Amino acid sequence: MELIKKMRVFLFATLLGTMVSFITTSCDDDNDESANYKYGTVTGTVTDEVGTPISGVTVTISGLEETVATDANGKYSVENVSVETHSVTFSKAGWETISVTVTAKSFGTDLIANASASMLDASAKIVGTVLDARNQNAPFEGVTVSISPTIQVTTGNDGKYVIENLREADYTVTFSKEGYTSITRQVSKDSFVEGTFSIADVMMGRVELLRNLTADDLATADKWYYNEYRGGRNADAYPHWDWACDYMCTLSFMGAWDEQNEGTTLQIRNSGNDQKNPADLDVFDSYVYGSKLISEDNKIMSLRVRTHSASAESPAYFGVQVVDLTEAEPSAVKIGDTKTLASENYTDFDFDLSQYVGKEVIIAIGTYRQATGDYWKQLVLRSIRFANAKIEEWNWLPGTEVVEGWKLTQETVRSTMPHTKKSFTGISPISGNRDNYKDAYRAWRNVAHIASEWSLIPLKKDPEVFPSEGYILKTNDKPEVSSEVPEAYLYSKFSIMPGSNKLTFKTRNFSSNYTYFKLTAIENNGTVTHLSPLSNTAQDAKAAENGCWKFKHEAGGSGEPEKYASFVYDLSKFNGKDVTIVIGVYNVEPNSGENKLVFYSVDLK
Repeated sequence: MELIKKMRVFLFATLLGTMVSFITTSCDDDNDESANYKYGTVTGTVTDEVGTPISGVTVTISGLEETVATDANGKYSVENVSVETHSVTFSKAGWETISVTVTAKSFGTDLIANASASMLDASAKIVGTVLDARNQNAPFEGVTVSISPTIQVTTGNDGKYVIENLREADYTVTFSKEGYTSITRQVSKDSFVEGTFSIADVMMGRVELLRNLTADDLATADKWYYNEYRGGRNADAYPHWDWACDYMCTLSFMGAWDEQNEGTTLQIRNSGNDQKNPADLDVFDSYVYGSKLISEDNKIMSLRVRTHSASAESPAYFGVQVVDLTEAEPSAVKIGDTKTLASENYTDFDFDLSQYVGKEVIIAIGTYRQATGDYWKQLVLRSIRFANAKIEEWNWLPGTEVVEGWKLTQETVRSTMPHTKKSFTGISPISGNRDNYKDAYRAWRNVAHIASEWSLIPLKKDPEVFPSEGYILKTNDKPEVSSEVPEAYLYSKFSIMPGSNKLTFKTRNFSSNYTYFKLTAIENNGTVTHLSPLSNTAQDAKAAENGCWKFKHEAGGSGEPEKYASFVYDLSKFNGKDVTIVIGVYNVEPNSGENKLVFYSVDLK
């Protein structure tokens, strides 16, 4: 028995030893895994756009508290970095911050991960001051100034702000403060001076002259350079009135609006909580607006309108208001009485702007909410036209033509405002079609598209609006020919001066036929000059009758801008003058198909 007991004790001890050994071994294995967790090195070089090393760049690796800086050769190295995914961020004042990602696989067998970067110069800045118009224009502290959700600063007690580490580019700067209407300002890439863009003093809290717009906002309103704006899709009196020729929806709108077959509609805001909006026959509910120079030649504004959702018992209420920003205390002034209309037929109204002759003023056309609650009305704008007398029906602007058959009058030439931009494109950012073009037309506003910045006169033929090669004017395939009257043309006025007196027109065509076109300069006194190019790069180009040029050139696309034909014109003979430039396409060869003139770009430099 004693022997059996001793054997049991021995076996128990052996078993216990085995268990302890197992447990110990297991713990040691865990410790070994922990001890063998891999760590490596992240290294790299930071350079600028041309490969020059940048020293003093702060390198931050996610998960590590300490940072390092690049040396004189732009190099850095960080040890003891866990072999897993990390974000490596490079930052330095005056340079655009950039991040790259390394993963466990980036470390390789040598446990070294390379994370190099090329940084972009971002030494530009936007500066300015914000003032509180409700507090005697005192410096306004605590205003948020932003160019994106992640890039924003706050004004100090002196009202000043600086947004640094920017590239010279186009920006929309927003100024916001609780209890105040937000204000935006546009910053142009070309307007930075030695890396700085200074925004004129921003006045927060000013009185709204038009709904949601103060005097500061209206000071930067789009200009209504021309005397005719057409809206809608219907082809009434084609091609003068046609969807491909009517671009009213490229103007500035506030409130609710849409583009419909019958015209551009100003609508009463009536969705959701909007139905609680109070009735107000003094303040527009929705409106279109722009800045217009008024002269004796264009002092009468005519509107061709109709309505939707209106009746004799409940008509649409609308009118015109003008803001003269040169007044000491600008205000919105009604022109004539508030109008009412309940007709589905087009009706012509006129508004006398004679009191503003010689001034550039803000003109707003809008609808009024006549009742609170569920109140839905639409005012359809088919045309906004300016002349020295009322215009009715589908007629052209009245006056004395500069060239017989052109429908362009001396009165229109004189009262067209000189354009402030000098470069224009014919490439549409997005495409569209007759049934869905609103967004495409609106996108023109962001790129200075020639169809929204110049005025189109479609005398005999509509254009092709959205080809990838550019905006196209074209001829009819008919036997009637003329080298004097174009099929269609675009025009705009410019102040010609040294540094802005050479025009370059980039174009192409598509067939073996010649395309005939002409560039014409019209002075304010009515003098007409057909210009020949100083030079051209077309595959085949030569002078033709009555100042036309004919050419063949089937190269060039939106991705190959260098392949278009360039026609260069010297305008220096007009230095010191305002000149209306006309570019038109002509049908000179009978029955030769739709010969096309592509507008890729027009630049005045």
